[in-house]
Amino acid sequence: MADLPVRAVGFVGLGRMGDPMVRRLAAAGVDVRGHDAAPDPRAAFADLVTIVDKPAEVVPVGGDGPPVVILMLPDSNVVEAVLGEGLLDALTPGTLLIDMGSSEPMRTKALAERVAARGAVMIDAPVSGGVSGATAGTLTIMVGGPDTEVGVITPLLAVLGRVRHVGPVGAGHALKALNNLMSASHLLASSEALLAGERFGLDPAVMLDAVNGSSGRSGSTENKWPNFVLPETYNSGFALALMVKDIRIALGLAEATGAPSALAARTVELWSEAAAALAPDADHTEIVRWLRAGESTDPDPRSDR
Repeated sequence: MADLPVRAVGFVGLGRMGDPMVRRLAAAGVDVRGHDAAPDPRAAFADLVTIVDKPAEVVPVGGDGPPVVILMLPDSNVVEAVLGEGLLDALTPGTLLIDMGSSEPMRTKALAERVAARGAVMIDAPVSGGVSGATAGTLTIMVGGPDTEVGVITPLLAVLGRVRHVGPVGAGHALKALNNLMSASHLLASSEALLAGERFGLDPAVMLDAVNGSSGRSGSTENKWPNFVLPETYNSGFALALMVKDIRIALGLAEATGAPSALAARTVELWSEAAAALAPDADHTEIVRWLRAGESTDPDPRSDR
């Protein structure tokens, strides 16, 4: 892809999401310098990208366009820790630092000021679409940052999915958290309804077929239930703990702005209860298992309570 304005990228975080993203970048002809704290992801990429031992060593030198460093890390704590391990000091003037994980928007804005002091620019570009979207290059990428720099990196990010510039720095992380709040609420509501129908005697597959042509459809009924719940694989690739983190960020935004948040607060409560009851590494679709475990054992849904 000779039309890419950026041909060299540093990439920190070669885990579940970073793995397919790096593979797509490399397949597009991008020279990737990668780092991960864990040894297994690093070994898996030894023949595909240049693996470096320290985060500070990922910053590209030379090549077309400005130096670009992408972070695909779990949260703001890890992002700040990685920057503190020498990466911040290694940023050269003009470097574009792109946080593609799900961080806290206010902390992202504060970090952007520290990055700016180095003469570099921070952009937040969190994604939605999970591992399957990263593999297929169909992620939705919510970008926050200045117009000029976002324009420079848009063709590069387009290798990974659909790019949407949603506002200044921090806006991407805010929208990603709010998106996941909606997703979490949909999955709860859809699952309660489908489990009620199942107890009544309806076939879940039949319900989904009808609902997905009706007004009750959502990403939960069109994707999560048919692909991960009905087959009982529960392997969407997005952890329940990360969902809880994101929806807590969204609730904080709602409360800080004075927006209505009663449903958001209850959604966070229920997801937090599920996280406490399920395994630490549970997939977020396993909340259906938790809901099912809490169902009444009354065998007759028509009987009086």
